[in-house]
Amino acid sequence: MTAREYLAASKAPRYSLLFALALLVAYEAMAVMVVPSAGVRNGADVVLKWLFVSLGGRSGLLLFNLLLIGVGAWLVARDWRRPGATVVPRVFGTMLAESAVLAMLVGIVVGRATQALLERLAIGQMADFPLRTQLMLSLGAGIYEELLFRVFLVGGLAWLLRRTLDWTPRAAGITACIAGALIFSAFHYIGSYGDPWQLGSFTFRFLAGLVFSALYLTRGLGITAWTHALYDVYVTVL
Repeated sequence: MTAREYLAASKAPRYSLLFALALLVAYEAMAVMVVPSAGVRNGADVVLKWLFVSLGGRSGLLLFNLLLIGVGAWLVARDWRRPGATVVPRVFGTMLAESAVLAMLVGIVVGRATQALLERLAIGQMADFPLRTQLMLSLGAGIYEELLFRVFLVGGLAWLLRRTLDWTPRAAGITACIAGALIFSAFHYIGSYGDPWQLGSFTFRFLAGLVFSALYLTRGLGITAWTHALYDVYVTVL
Protein backbone atom coordinates (compact mmCIF):
# COMPACT_ATOMS: atom_id res chain seq x y z
CA MET A 1 0.00 0.00 0.00
CA THR A 2 1.44 3.35 -1.05
CA ALA A 3 1.43 6.42 1.21
CA ARG A 4 -1.38 7.98 -0.83
CA GLU A 5 -3.45 4.80 -0.60
CA TYR A 6 -2.85 4.64 3.16
CA LEU A 7 -3.94 8.25 3.69
CA ALA A 8 -7.16 7.64 1.75
CA ALA A 9 -7.92 4.25 3.30
CA SER A 10 -7.22 5.24 6.92
CA LYS A 11 -9.76 8.07 6.65
CA ALA A 12 -12.45 5.75 5.28
CA PRO A 13 -15.14 4.58 7.76
CA ARG A 14 -14.09 0.92 7.59
CA TYR A 15 -10.76 1.90 9.11
CA SER A 16 -11.45 5.19 10.91
CA LEU A 17 -14.59 4.11 12.77
CA LEU A 18 -13.30 0.66 13.69
CA PHE A 19 -10.14 2.32 15.00
CA ALA A 20 -12.24 4.74 17.06
CA LEU A 21 -14.38 1.84 18.30
CA ALA A 22 -11.33 0.27 19.96
CA LEU A 23 -10.81 3.51 21.91
CA LEU A 24 -14.49 3.63 22.88
CA VAL A 25 -14.36 0.07 24.20
CA ALA A 26 -11.16 0.78 26.16
CA TYR A 27 -12.69 3.87 27.79
CA GLU A 28 -15.98 2.22 28.67
CA ALA A 29 -14.18 -0.83 30.10
CA MET A 30 -12.00 1.39 32.29
CA ALA A 31 -15.02 3.46 33.29
CA VAL A 32 -16.81 0.35 34.56
CA MET A 33 -13.83 -0.33 36.83
CA VAL A 34 -13.18 3.27 37.88
CA VAL A 35 -16.54 5.06 38.15
CA PRO A 36 -17.93 3.15 41.17
CA SER A 37 -14.97 4.33 43.25
CA ALA A 38 -14.18 7.70 41.67
CA GLY A 39 -17.66 8.81 40.62
CA VAL A 40 -16.39 10.78 37.61
CA ARG A 41 -16.66 10.55 33.85
CA ASN A 42 -15.39 12.61 30.96
CA GLY A 43 -17.49 15.78 30.63
CA ALA A 44 -18.27 15.31 26.93
CA ASP A 45 -19.41 11.77 27.72
CA VAL A 46 -21.90 13.15 30.26
CA VAL A 47 -23.15 15.86 27.86
CA LEU A 48 -23.75 13.44 24.99
CA LYS A 49 -25.63 10.95 27.17
CA TRP A 50 -27.49 13.45 29.36
CA LEU A 51 -30.70 13.70 27.32
CA PHE A 52 -30.99 9.93 26.86
CA VAL A 53 -30.35 9.26 30.55
CA SER A 54 -32.76 12.01 31.66
CA LEU A 55 -35.58 10.63 29.53
CA GLY A 56 -35.02 6.93 29.98
CA GLY A 57 -32.49 6.24 32.73
CA ARG A 58 -30.65 2.99 32.06
CA SER A 59 -32.90 2.28 29.07
CA GLY A 60 -31.99 5.68 27.62
CA LEU A 61 -28.30 4.95 28.11
CA LEU A 62 -28.76 1.61 26.35
CA LEU A 63 -30.55 3.39 23.50
CA PHE A 64 -27.67 5.87 23.16
CA ASN A 65 -25.13 3.06 22.97
CA LEU A 66 -27.23 1.15 20.42
CA LEU A 67 -27.63 4.26 18.26
CA LEU A 68 -23.92 5.07 18.44
CA ILE A 69 -22.85 1.54 17.54
CA GLY A 70 -25.66 1.08 15.01
CA VAL A 71 -24.87 4.22 13.04
CA GLY A 72 -21.16 3.40 13.12
CA ALA A 73 -21.82 -0.17 11.95
CA TRP A 74 -24.02 1.09 9.11
CA LEU A 75 -21.32 3.50 7.93
CA VAL A 76 -18.65 0.80 8.11
CA ALA A 77 -20.83 -1.71 6.24
CA ARG A 78 -21.71 0.82 3.54
CA ASP A 79 -18.05 1.68 3.05
CA TRP A 80 -17.03 -2.00 3.07
CA ARG A 81 -19.46 -2.73 0.21
CA ARG A 82 -17.67 -0.32 -2.11
CA PRO A 83 -15.89 -2.01 -5.04
CA GLY A 84 -12.35 -2.96 -4.08
CA ALA A 85 -12.80 -2.02 -0.41
CA THR A 86 -10.81 -4.29 1.90
CA VAL A 87 -9.52 -4.19 5.46
CA VAL A 88 -5.82 -4.89 5.95
CA PRO A 89 -5.12 -5.42 9.70
CA ARG A 90 -1.60 -3.96 9.59
CA VAL A 91 -3.08 -0.60 8.57
CA PHE A 92 -4.45 -0.23 12.11
CA GLY A 93 -0.92 -0.58 13.46
CA THR A 94 0.25 2.17 11.13
CA MET A 95 -2.67 4.34 12.24
CA LEU A 96 -1.70 3.83 15.88
CA ALA A 97 1.90 4.79 15.11
CA GLU A 98 0.72 7.87 13.22
CA SER A 99 -1.50 8.89 16.13
CA ALA A 100 1.37 8.47 18.59
CA VAL A 101 3.64 10.68 16.46
CA LEU A 102 0.92 13.29 15.97
CA ALA A 103 0.24 13.33 19.72
CA MET A 104 3.87 14.20 20.38
CA LEU A 105 3.78 16.87 17.67
CA VAL A 106 0.73 18.44 19.30
CA GLY A 107 2.73 18.71 22.50
CA ILE A 108 5.66 20.27 20.67
CA VAL A 109 3.74 22.66 18.41
CA VAL A 110 1.02 23.73 20.85
CA GLY A 111 2.47 22.91 24.24
CA ARG A 112 6.08 24.06 23.92
CA ALA A 113 5.03 27.71 23.65
CA THR A 114 3.08 27.37 26.91
CA GLN A 115 5.30 24.88 28.71
CA ALA A 116 5.08 26.65 32.07
CA LEU A 117 1.29 26.77 31.77
CA LEU A 118 1.13 23.10 30.86
CA GLU A 119 3.07 22.18 33.99
CA ARG A 120 0.54 24.06 36.10
CA LEU A 121 -2.34 22.32 34.38
CA ALA A 122 -0.76 18.92 34.95
CA ILE A 123 -0.94 19.38 38.73
CA GLY A 124 -4.46 20.79 38.72
CA GLN A 125 -7.70 18.99 39.46
CA MET A 126 -6.86 16.02 37.23
CA ALA A 127 -3.85 15.30 39.42
CA ASP A 128 -6.18 14.92 42.42
CA PHE A 129 -7.50 11.68 40.92
CA PRO A 130 -5.74 8.30 41.03
CA LEU A 131 -3.63 7.48 37.98
CA ARG A 132 -6.10 4.96 36.57
CA THR A 133 -8.89 7.58 36.78
CA GLN A 134 -6.72 10.11 34.97
CA LEU A 135 -5.98 7.55 32.25
CA MET A 136 -9.66 6.71 31.93
CA LEU A 137 -10.54 10.40 31.55
CA SER A 138 -7.77 10.78 28.95
CA LEU A 139 -9.27 7.99 26.84
CA GLY A 140 -12.72 9.50 27.28
CA ALA A 141 -11.46 12.87 26.10
CA GLY A 142 -10.15 11.21 22.97
CA ILE A 143 -13.38 9.52 21.95
CA TYR A 144 -16.19 11.60 23.42
CA GLU A 145 -14.72 15.09 23.03
CA GLU A 146 -13.96 14.28 19.41
CA LEU A 147 -17.50 13.00 18.87
CA LEU A 148 -19.03 16.08 20.49
CA PHE A 149 -16.74 18.86 19.31
CA ARG A 150 -15.36 17.57 16.03
CA VAL A 151 -17.96 15.21 14.54
CA PHE A 152 -21.15 16.92 15.71
CA LEU A 153 -19.99 20.53 16.12
CA VAL A 154 -17.21 21.10 13.56
CA GLY A 155 -18.44 18.57 11.01
CA GLY A 156 -22.07 19.59 11.44
CA LEU A 157 -21.35 23.32 11.24
CA ALA A 158 -19.15 22.91 8.15
CA TRP A 159 -21.91 20.87 6.47
CA LEU A 160 -24.55 23.46 7.43
CA LEU A 161 -22.50 26.37 6.05
CA ARG A 162 -21.97 24.54 2.76
CA ARG A 163 -25.60 23.54 2.37
CA THR A 164 -27.40 26.67 3.57
CA LEU A 165 -24.98 29.46 2.60
CA ASP A 166 -23.28 27.71 -0.31
CA TRP A 167 -19.83 28.36 1.18
CA THR A 168 -16.81 26.65 -0.27
CA PRO A 169 -15.51 23.62 1.69
CA ARG A 170 -12.39 25.61 2.66
CA ALA A 171 -14.31 28.63 4.00
CA ALA A 172 -16.83 26.43 5.81
CA GLY A 173 -14.05 24.28 7.29
CA ILE A 174 -12.01 27.23 8.56
CA THR A 175 -15.04 28.91 10.12
CA ALA A 176 -16.19 25.67 11.74
CA CYS A 177 -12.69 25.01 13.10
CA ILE A 178 -12.49 28.44 14.74
CA ALA A 179 -15.99 28.27 16.23
CA GLY A 180 -15.46 24.70 17.40
CA ALA A 181 -12.11 25.53 19.01
CA LEU A 182 -13.63 28.46 20.95
CA ILE A 183 -16.47 26.29 22.29
CA PHE A 184 -14.09 23.40 22.99
CA SER A 185 -11.85 25.64 25.07
CA ALA A 186 -14.76 27.23 26.97
CA PHE A 187 -16.15 23.77 27.78
CA HIS A 188 -13.20 23.06 30.10
CA TYR A 189 -14.33 25.79 32.55
CA ILE A 190 -17.89 24.51 33.05
CA GLY A 191 -19.10 22.37 35.92
CA SER A 192 -17.78 21.35 39.32
CA TYR A 193 -14.62 19.84 37.81
CA GLY A 194 -14.01 22.79 35.48
CA ASP A 195 -10.77 24.75 35.75
CA PRO A 196 -10.66 28.37 36.97
CA TRP A 197 -10.80 30.59 33.89
CA GLN A 198 -7.45 31.99 32.75
CA LEU A 199 -6.62 33.72 29.48
CA GLY A 200 -3.46 31.65 29.08
CA SER A 201 -5.13 28.26 29.51
CA PHE A 202 -8.07 29.35 27.35
CA THR A 203 -5.67 30.31 24.56
CA PHE A 204 -3.77 27.04 24.90
CA ARG A 205 -6.96 24.98 24.62
CA PHE A 206 -8.22 27.12 21.74
CA LEU A 207 -5.04 26.39 19.79
CA ALA A 208 -5.28 22.70 20.65
CA GLY A 209 -8.90 22.75 19.48
CA LEU A 210 -7.82 24.25 16.16
CA VAL A 211 -5.26 21.50 15.69
CA PHE A 212 -7.70 18.70 16.51
CA SER A 213 -10.42 20.24 14.32
CA ALA A 214 -8.09 20.56 11.35
CA LEU A 215 -6.86 17.02 11.97
CA TYR A 216 -10.44 15.71 12.02
CA LEU A 217 -11.28 17.35 8.70
CA THR A 218 -8.14 16.02 7.04
CA ARG A 219 -7.56 12.62 8.72
CA GLY A 220 -10.95 11.55 10.07
CA LEU A 221 -12.30 10.54 13.47
CA GLY A 222 -10.11 7.52 14.22
CA ILE A 223 -6.73 9.22 13.89
CA THR A 224 -7.96 12.38 15.65
CA ALA A 225 -9.53 10.54 18.59
CA TRP A 226 -6.43 8.43 19.21
CA THR A 227 -4.13 11.45 18.79
CA HIS A 228 -6.17 13.36 21.39
CA ALA A 229 -6.27 10.40 23.79
CA LEU A 230 -2.55 9.63 23.49
CA TYR A 231 -1.68 13.31 23.93
CA ASP A 232 -3.67 13.41 27.18
CA VAL A 233 -2.01 10.17 28.29
CA TYR A 234 1.42 11.69 27.59
CA VAL A 235 0.55 14.72 29.71
CA THR A 236 -0.82 12.50 32.50
CA VAL A 237 2.11 10.10 32.63
CA LEU A 238 5.02 12.41 31.81
